[in-house]
Amino acid sequence: MTDLDAVRARATELLREHLGDGSWTFAFDHAKTRAGQCDFARRRITVSRHLAARFSDDDVEQVLLHEVAHALSGARAGHGPTWRRTAARLGYTGSRLHDGPIASELAPWVGTCPAGHEHFRYRTPTRPLACARCGRRFDERNVIAWQRRATPTATADLRNRVEGAPVTR
Repeated sequence: MTDLDAVRARATELLREHLGDGSWTFAFDHAKTRAGQCDFARRRITVSRHLAARFSDDDVEQVLLHEVAHALSGARAGHGPTWRRTAARLGYTGSRLHDGPIASELAPWVGTCPAGHEHFRYRTPTRPLACARCGRRFDERNVIAWQRRATPTATADLRNRVEGAPVTR
């Protein structure tokens, strides 16, 4: 687990080192399905506080390098060759997307299709959805049954740790 103060300090150090003019800032956000973001309009790099709280120091370093590479490469670079060269030069070695389990751990809605595939949502499902793993098009036979789950202790502990509240048992 990573200390959020250490993440902030490292982010500030990387911004100063690579984007030295002081026009870029760092902040935490509340994203649950992406690790970081480079906001060109605000000239700000953010990292998910939920993911940072459970990532290793090395993983957080990779997220920060990923986003700094975006800032250096420019808004139009995407994950193309310019960004890849810049990221490699900075020492970035990870993949371009986070695919960790945090999204499913914090999602309040869990759905199951008739074949047993699990699906997760953060907002209340408002219309019928069919399992994409069972069929490429909407099919009534693959409709997902949604259920709001009770907050398990592990998830409550994670939320408390991320939000700075004491963990109680």
